[in-house]
Amino acid sequence: MRAVAVTALGGPGVLAVVERPDPVAGPGEILVRVRAAAVHPADVAARIGPIPGGPVEPPFLLGWDFAGDVAAVGDGVPGHRTGDRVAGMVPWYQTRGSVGAYAELLVARPDWLVGVPDGLDPAEAATVGLNALTARRALEMMSPAPGSTVLVTGASGGVGGFAAQLAARAGLRVIALASTDDEEWVGSLGVAEVVPRSAGLAGVGPVPAVLDAVPLGPEAAAAVADGGTLVSTRPVPPIDPERGVRQEIVLIRLDRPMLAELMAEVADGRLRTRVAATLPLAEAAHAHRLVEAGRLRGKIVLVP
Repeated sequence: MRAVAVTALGGPGVLAVVERPDPVAGPGEILVRVRAAAVHPADVAARIGPIPGGPVEPPFLLGWDFAGDVAAVGDGVPGHRTGDRVAGMVPWYQTRGSVGAYAELLVARPDWLVGVPDGLDPAEAATVGLNALTARRALEMMSPAPGSTVLVTGASGGVGGFAAQLAARAGLRVIALASTDDEEWVGSLGVAEVVPRSAGLAGVGPVPAVLDAVPLGPEAAAAVADGGTLVSTRPVPPIDPERGVRQEIVLIRLDRPMLAELMAEVADGRLRTRVAATLPLAEAAHAHRLVEAGRLRGKIVLVP
């Protein structure tokens, strides 16, 4: 099979398409033929290194989210058949590159996978896992009071876009920070107010809860009310303790039942996602450059 390997830590040029023996599903495992794999900032961070949990020595594979179909089922795996459409998330924080979604085939554990409803395109299905799970988890950590106001930065992106929708649907008043010239799409997510990135957050707040999905750090911290909650997707500078703000970092966590629920909501239109572009596996380096450049309208998806 073909896969994309990180041959050394560094820029996009360290990514190379390599030939590897086809993996085989052992007992309790499922072989998946990958049809689509999302490209995330987390992949970029791993390629550059070092990352939390210690360095990963090249060569290693990248890729968290994928969609495809079951190619083979190992012994002792009930409920799965060859040809089933599936999507899932490689728990990369555990595999550390021994398994990656940037590949034609991968061996998965059953608890990594959920079914893909009919009508949902593999590229769209591949955008759900990491981003939607992180958004859902972040809102749970914020635990805003019913009907209260929340600020979501990065609402044009994957995590922020899902979070804005989930919060609005829960009856919260959502202020969403949109990327430049993306106010119309963000405004269609059910939010109460859209703030253009060009305007900044100087006139926003104080609000009791902030999800800093960019993250902006001090700019978002200035918008949270004293005694409020700030949840961010990466470490940000600490807030003055005298303000009494609870600061949390939302960590990536695989939750199969939650993922199945979110996948169904995307399939039936209750949640919206965007694919900015699909690129061949061989163009993984170009995909990383696009992610690093920013201002994307949706996710970049690799198609093996």
